[in-house]
Amino acid sequence: MTFKRPTSTGLAALAVGLFAASAAYAEPTINKGDNAWMLTSTVLVLLMTIPGLALFYGGLVRSKNMLSVLMQVFYTVCMVVVLWALYGYSLTFTGGSDFIGGFSKAFLSGVTPDSKASTFSVDANISELVYVCFQMTFAAITPALIVGAFAERMKFSAVALFIPLWVTLIYFPIAHMVWYWAGPDAISDAVKAIAAAGSNAAAKAAAEAKLAAVNADAGWIFKKGAIDFAGGTVVHINAGIAGLVGALIVGKRVGYGKDLMAPHSLTMSMIGASLLWVGWFGFNAGSNLEANGGAALAMTNSFVATAAAALSWMFAEWMIKGHPSVLGAISGAVAGLVAVTPAAGYSGPMGAIVLGLVVGVVCLFFVTAVKNALGYDDSLDVFGVHCIGGIIGALGTGILVNPALGGAGIMDYTTGKIADYEFGTQMISQTWGVCTTLVWSGVGSAILYKVVDVIVGLRANVESEREGLDLTEHTERAYNM
Repeated sequence: MTFKRPTSTGLAALAVGLFAASAAYAEPTINKGDNAWMLTSTVLVLLMTIPGLALFYGGLVRSKNMLSVLMQVFYTVCMVVVLWALYGYSLTFTGGSDFIGGFSKAFLSGVTPDSKASTFSVDANISELVYVCFQMTFAAITPALIVGAFAERMKFSAVALFIPLWVTLIYFPIAHMVWYWAGPDAISDAVKAIAAAGSNAAAKAAAEAKLAAVNADAGWIFKKGAIDFAGGTVVHINAGIAGLVGALIVGKRVGYGKDLMAPHSLTMSMIGASLLWVGWFGFNAGSNLEANGGAALAMTNSFVATAAAALSWMFAEWMIKGHPSVLGAISGAVAGLVAVTPAAGYSGPMGAIVLGLVVGVVCLFFVTAVKNALGYDDSLDVFGVHCIGGIIGALGTGILVNPALGGAGIMDYTTGKIADYEFGTQMISQTWGVCTTLVWSGVGSAILYKVVDVIVGLRANVESEREGLDLTEHTERAYNM
């Protein structure tokens, strides 16, 4: 979750107010209610991945590849969890540069049961370990989304090597660029120092320099002013474009376009999609970091946008193909969840419904007309749903955040008020976020696929693919009947 960087406008007024209250200032304490909500949200996001995403993807492939997909998703979670604790959290959420953090918190150094993480309110904190785990689940689900693009044909050894490389070189930098900032407490402290300086010119200059340094301590996309409440760029565009690149480099499945490749269990996929929806409340409402009205808004938007997108996809498919489908309805729901992710805490509920209606139709168009026209084999439509849905959501957020449209606006922490909305400025900022993610992940992922291909080879041989990866890669069957 991010907010636009504060400006210097109104600094003096806020400084006076903060200085007046400084006498009563005490060391911030951890809010137990917020902490409890974030503990719950963290578990909900894990539920999205295992079993939610695993079952959703597993049901969409042929039965001979069910276990291979489950294994790839489960492995991804385990690998990323360990890497996050070793160095991922430090690289993502410490200062260092505009593009990546440092190693000051490697091996979770200095992160204790007593250490605190800021939320989006001054002097409101949660346990840093809870924040570590919450962001850990985001890091885990993002590369897990990618495996759907090359499902049924990539060797497990290739997946096993690709995942740690990708999360280290692609995910951690993007997450740092979009989400890292010094936080409201650092800004508050800097403003208090300016107020305390009074008429002392030297002290005031030093304090103002400190405020400038605080504002500069942020990721590159964050400083561009792009807003992404829960991961439209970091998670969905990031994974979606990596999936498309992987599908193109690995190549089409044997028999693609000739053999029937229908989902083997839409029942499993329905269960998985439903678990995704439930878990997504942790994803979106949890990204508020506090159990307040902002979380309630994110929850509401996650209900209405998802339902609208499911209906939009279903009715559009009904008109085009003459029948509604379960696959269409659940795909539309996931597209709605993707699109509302960056907008969840910024859009009003009516705006979220509009966003859902739009993304359902657009994603349907991409996974049918565009995919068929270009002929690429994105097995489970990672690009058409996550990348396209993420782009629509990211750009739509720049529109729907407008208070005149029922949006929540963007907090300016320097003035303590909602900043004036400027359509052109905000859309340019959103475009920076989208394009940077597409280029960084698209180009970087292509390089990593090539590296993995050289080291272990990407693709299973034809015989293994025909027999199914469950047996050839894992010597197991999903079903023994």
